[in-house]
Amino acid sequence: MNPETAYIICALMMLANGGVLGLVHRDLLPALRPSAVSWRIGTLLIAGGCLVILTQRALPPGFVLTVANGLILLGLSGYWRALRQFYALPDRIWMLLPAAIGIAGVLWFSAVDENIGARILIVTLCWLALFAASAITLLVSHENDSARSRWALAGIFMFAALFSFVRLVFFLRPAGSAISSVIEPGSWINVATPMMAGILPVVGTTAFLLMCSERLRRQLERAASTDYLTGLANRRTLAEAGERRFRAARTSGEGLAVALIDIDHFKSVNDRYGHETGDLALKHVAATLEQTCRADELPARQGGEEFVVILGAAGQQDASRFAERLRAAVEATPFASEGIKLNVTISLGVACQAPDDESFDRLLGRADTALYAAKANGRNRVEMAA
Repeated sequence: MNPETAYIICALMMLANGGVLGLVHRDLLPALRPSAVSWRIGTLLIAGGCLVILTQRALPPGFVLTVANGLILLGLSGYWRALRQFYALPDRIWMLLPAAIGIAGVLWFSAVDENIGARILIVTLCWLALFAASAITLLVSHENDSARSRWALAGIFMFAALFSFVRLVFFLRPAGSAISSVIEPGSWINVATPMMAGILPVVGTTAFLLMCSERLRRQLERAASTDYLTGLANRRTLAEAGERRFRAARTSGEGLAVALIDIDHFKSVNDRYGHETGDLALKHVAATLEQTCRADELPARQGGEEFVVILGAAGQQDASRFAERLRAAVEATPFASEGIKLNVTISLGVACQAPDDESFDRLLGRADTALYAAKANGRNRVEMAA
């Protein structure tokens, strides 16, 4: 295969991948669509650069090489931008610096002072900067993202960087400096370059789409396990986690306590200020509970204005103290929104696991009885179940 054929095949494959990204665009999460657009534009720019390279014999080299390398560098910059958008990182004007330096260097050393070695050195260094920036973005800004596709894509960028370095070493050698064009036949490096260039747009696009799919899966899992309004664990997650912890505590002999929480006089908030303000008040209380809970405590929304916190291993005294900490935190944090300021309080019923509790639901039922006692005894207080 000669270099020109390799460039044509790779360009067609890139264009096909850009088309696939366009077809699946509507299936992506709205938050990921800007990232997908940037990746698709990057792929099309690189494909365009590969096709422009083929016109070297018909057009002035200074023009062709500058445009072709400029398109490829801008395409790689588009990949970097796509990854930053994927992780909600802002655009920065200095992100275009490698492309700008590369374009200026190619223009000078092709149209003003012809020097293929200097041209390849500058372009390769710019490539390496963009590959490294993309890999670092994937490896650092992952937000607990354990998707294997992320590691695969980072590996692809690092492999492309390694090949670029090998290519640079080849052209800096006496045998490589004798080659006058990247489409000159008879050199393995000229055939390998377009084939390697196709790895990022082709295999990299597959990895990128898998990252998008994994993000969607995680969000669906989160939606199924969390309360839509407050972001706390929902009733289903509470039941599963509660039963699991209940069985573990019974096996290990450690204690388990649960607090059932009700916002005092919440109906009056809805009646006076409306349900929208009521929802904001619910989110406020939920956030306060979550911030006050420790790592081994699980806050959840039971429904309406009721919350549950699994307190973990605790005896009566510790459970009472932990519950009092929750009550005091809510009381000390007034709710404020659009000129409205309310002193919100909560009542808590707390139950500790007992030998005759046969299930988590039984434990929760005893906490519910204690909660009724807390409301009957004046609210804004903690009552312990017998």
